[in-house]
Amino acid sequence: MAVIRRRRSPQLFSSKPAGALRTLFCIALSILLMVYDHQSGGLRRMHAALSTVVYPVQALVNVPHALLVWAGDKIQTHVALVEENSALRNRVQIADAQLQQLAALEQENARLRSLLQATARVPGRISVAELIAADLDPFRHLVVIDKGSGDGVYTGQTVLDENGIVGQVARAEPLDSEVTLISDPSQAIQVVVNRTGLRTLAVGTADLEQLSLPYITNDSDIKVGDLLVSSGLGGRYPAGYPVGTVTKFERTPTEPFATVTASTAADLSHGREVLLYWPPAPLPEITLPKKETTPVTASKKPAGRKKKP
Repeated sequence: MAVIRRRRSPQLFSSKPAGALRTLFCIALSILLMVYDHQSGGLRRMHAALSTVVYPVQALVNVPHALLVWAGDKIQTHVALVEENSALRNRVQIADAQLQQLAALEQENARLRSLLQATARVPGRISVAELIAADLDPFRHLVVIDKGSGDGVYTGQTVLDENGIVGQVARAEPLDSEVTLISDPSQAIQVVVNRTGLRTLAVGTADLEQLSLPYITNDSDIKVGDLLVSSGLGGRYPAGYPVGTVTKFERTPTEPFATVTASTAADLSHGREVLLYWPPAPLPEITLPKKETTPVTASKKPAGRKKKP
């Protein structure tokens, strides 16, 4: 039969007297060396040499801990940077929106300042009105303003801006009014060439920035750049207000009239505020008398004398 032998586990301290003596000797030697080093410091060089030898082992043992600390710092830094970036992006968006509002307010302030400066040059009473709607029909240039008959607005009233004549009130309701712009094809305004005093008619062309002068003869003294002002004739518009500037003058030898166009003085396509004008005295409404035509009758020939036989 096989005999099973049990293996004894190694003991930390041997039970033999020699092993105990070696242990006690090492402990005593360690205590003596510590006391000697503490009192005289004679083992500093040995400490330095042993530290140099042991440093790579210490550094290698410290690598996992250093990696964990580095990774934690990086993760915390990344999270903090992401949160800070998001907060800064939100602040930039809010600041951009506020800047846009400030830019719009600054532009509106500049427009209102220009309107106020224009009112100082206009005799009579002036009131600022704001556009609230516009007709989308390209052949009907109509806008609606936020002032009506309750504010004293009346049909036929002149509407201006800081640059010139905008149009005329076509319909006045209690709370709002409808204004027909001078660029409407159905509108015509009597103007004077400021340089020469030539009177003519400016007609809307369905273009917000252009007027037509269809009754200028080829031999008329008119040049590109001439200022057109309202004549005041007919009582529709007050005299002396800018209407437009001549931008094109072409003579047509085969036609009795030249091709003349002018750009509108008023900003009809961008402005949001207009000026309602009350003249110091009501403008007289003048209508030309119609010519009476008498029918032409054929005259009878006088009867000739009869010849005596």
